[in-house]
Amino acid sequence: MTSFSDIETPAAIVDVVRMQRNIARMQDRMNALDVSFRPHVKTTKCFAVADRQRAAGSNGITVSTLREAEEFFAAGYDDILYAVCIAPHRLSRAQRLRDRGCRLKILVDSVEAAQAVVEAQSHRDPFHVLIEVDTDGHRSGVGPEDERLIEIGRILHTGGATLRGVLTHAGNSYELDEPGALERLAEQERALSVRAAERLRAAGLPCPVVSVGSTPTALSARALDGVTEVRCGVYVFFDLFMTNVGVCAFDDIALSVLTSVVGHQSEKGWIIVDAGWMAMSRDRGTARQRRDYGYGIACDLEGRPLKEDLVMIAANQEHGILAVRNGPAISLENCFPIGTRLRILPNHACATGAQFSEYHAATENGIERWRRFNGW
Repeated sequence: MTSFSDIETPAAIVDVVRMQRNIARMQDRMNALDVSFRPHVKTTKCFAVADRQRAAGSNGITVSTLREAEEFFAAGYDDILYAVCIAPHRLSRAQRLRDRGCRLKILVDSVEAAQAVVEAQSHRDPFHVLIEVDTDGHRSGVGPEDERLIEIGRILHTGGATLRGVLTHAGNSYELDEPGALERLAEQERALSVRAAERLRAAGLPCPVVSVGSTPTALSARALDGVTEVRCGVYVFFDLFMTNVGVCAFDDIALSVLTSVVGHQSEKGWIIVDAGWMAMSRDRGTARQRRDYGYGIACDLEGRPLKEDLVMIAANQEHGILAVRNGPAISLENCFPIGTRLRILPNHACATGAQFSEYHAATENGIERWRRFNGW
């Protein structure tokens, strides 16, 4: 049976018990709120994970690249939402997926994109399209009161496309860390997306789908009246960024990087490991939050943060530097001799996962290897 000592480092480790608990928590919450759940597979890009989400009760998947759509369709997933506003040059590729039987939904947020969709679609199988609505000023989308919302809807509807509804993503939730603020943003996300849907319907346009989602708002919403589906992704693994937001604890984080101690700089209080930014990613998102975890926090082989409070304070391409964040200096050679194996919890699970071509999934019966993929 494979053990952590048999795995080449650095390696991406999935704690399957934690992951299954996270999947059940989110699915139970969506069931209680009486909405359909369409998980975002961009975090894991892994069939073994998505299969477990589907088995728990999810409906369809959300993707961020057409490569994801193609891979998952080939693996038997046909209800797919591509949740990035589509670039005109990708329309022919999206149409090929639909021609093969994929129930692909695409996204627009501009008059120009809507016109491109209408011009490029097959009259035998028109595109199914959602309009992205901006409910928090975080990124993209058209405002729920903007007249362009109705114009975009009319272009799609009269041009023969199937107008499926509206979609929003409350990305500003990642900037919050207080339960009341998260609840208020979740309600804002709900209310403004429902308002956009009501305006489309009042203009005589179809709007059966109202799709919202981010991990923090999904876990903070009190009610989702008028919403038909929720999308989120990082909840399946969680990460240090989400602990700072306040929606998970350390022992909810299901992804870590297995690394080996390869050296010491005793006079500096450093431990050198073989996981640098090529393993952890360059994401330093926690630097902007109330607690900075550098490139990650060191754990024992059970995934529990060490009492020494070791943080990866710096990273080169293939070297990580661990140091005690608080407290007195320790004898690094005695506590963490060369060859010691540690697990590092990441800042951003999506970015760290993207550094690897497979996961080593730690189950109750041993360690399995799960394929993942990258690309656009």
